[in-house]
Amino acid sequence: MLKEAYDFRDESEALYTLIEPLGEADYDRVTLFRDWTINDVLQHLHFFNYVADLTLTDEEEFKRVYGKLGELRDKSGSLVDATDKMLDGLNGIALRDAWRDYYLEMADRFHAADPKQRLLWVGPSMSARSSISARLMETWSHAQEIYDLLGVERENRDLIKSIAVMGMNTFGWTFINRKEDVPEPVPCVRLTAPSGEIWEWNSENETDLVEGDAAEFCQVVTQTRNIADTKLKVRGDIAIRWMSIAQCFAGPPRNPPAPGTRHA
Repeated sequence: MLKEAYDFRDESEALYTLIEPLGEADYDRVTLFRDWTINDVLQHLHFFNYVADLTLTDEEEFKRVYGKLGELRDKSGSLVDATDKMLDGLNGIALRDAWRDYYLEMADRFHAADPKQRLLWVGPSMSARSSISARLMETWSHAQEIYDLLGVERENRDLIKSIAVMGMNTFGWTFINRKEDVPEPVPCVRLTAPSGEIWEWNSENETDLVEGDAAEFCQVVTQTRNIADTKLKVRGDIAIRWMSIAQCFAGPPRNPPAPGTRHA
């Protein structure tokens, strides 16, 4: 059984609760993330939930659907436009409800899956556990722009530990993705969870340290905040460099938002 599947469901439910009172016109409001609207965010989450689910249920259909998305993206030059076409323009309250209906069923399927089952993805294959953890990470990180837009302070739970673990596991990837040598050793990371529990990795490293709020660490590795806009304490050249470019998601290297540009 995959606990992370129900963490994904619960984080999706938190976002649903946030947006459920919104009217139809609110879905066209623009966030601070690349000028995406709430519609754009929900389309992205809904479509990539669907293709991730296909890797569990129908690999051939996954290849077909993702290939079609790539064709449309190459033609238009826009992932947002391509996703909109793949969803036949679904938006607003109808999109919200379709997204919710789908993630509830999808969570049950992943919960029952073998955690070690290998699944296709756009890059290397990954385990079912990693796949649903990635959906949790995407849901949590993209939800932040909606919380920010609506001016709502988020109440995080310890389920974000999966995201913190992804941040730790992608330390090397962050540098490899930029064609840089991976520095050693990996910094010590000491985080305070929403519950007050302490999460710590690499405690033997006394030179490089990242310390502070777990949610802020997750914001940095998902690039929803610049390190300068957090209260994280960072010490040592390796830790400073990592936190300036950390990227726990797949795809080409991206830079974090400029200081002060992502905020509530």
